[in-house]
Amino acid sequence: MTTTLTTAPLAPLLDRLFQEAGAATSPAIASISPEERQRLMRSKTEYLDLYSRMKDLWLPVSRETGVLLYQLARSTNARHIVEFGTSFGLSTLYMAAALRDNGGGRLISSEFEPSKIARAREHLAEGDVSDLVEIREGDALKTLASDLPESIDLLLLDGAKSLYNDVLTLVEHRLRPGALIVADNADYSPEYLARVRSPDSGYLSVPFADDVELSMRMG
Repeated sequence: MTTTLTTAPLAPLLDRLFQEAGAATSPAIASISPEERQRLMRSKTEYLDLYSRMKDLWLPVSRETGVLLYQLARSTNARHIVEFGTSFGLSTLYMAAALRDNGGGRLISSEFEPSKIARAREHLAEGDVSDLVEIREGDALKTLASDLPESIDLLLLDGAKSLYNDVLTLVEHRLRPGALIVADNADYSPEYLARVRSPDSGYLSVPFADDVELSMRMG
């Protein structure tokens, strides 16, 4: 069976973008020690400094996580998806492909770096899925504070790790029972992990692979 994900124009586009991401370098990031980078990623007050230095850096999900996102969206027949952290739009492409194959829907994504938004929109147009996606520019705590679907089926957290807990709080009341939350590199957000793994949190949560936390909103 052919799918949007496995046929042109999306399949060759993803191959090309992952090749570009693998070859990209960032001198600004290379100048930061691993210890300082981890500190900045966990900081709620200094993360903008780090991410402003990473404006040219590809920060895609892995191919495996991309396929997981597609599978989760397809298997739950998702129609309404929210994404925190568009970057260059690779994860967005996977989820938009699922919406297309589900028969339609709406993906709302938030990204504060304008140059990344421009590139992401180019990629979405090239993949022929831009009609399914709305990218909101700015601080996600503002852009995702209003005008969201009444019921959200899937939430991807892949922006500033220190804000995972805040973004979840922001959209939690719209997550339907059974909604899925995928948090990439969640080990950089211990507060978030403590929350979703707590027995009385209202979530059922497990680590998935090496760098993803998969959670389900309980009824």
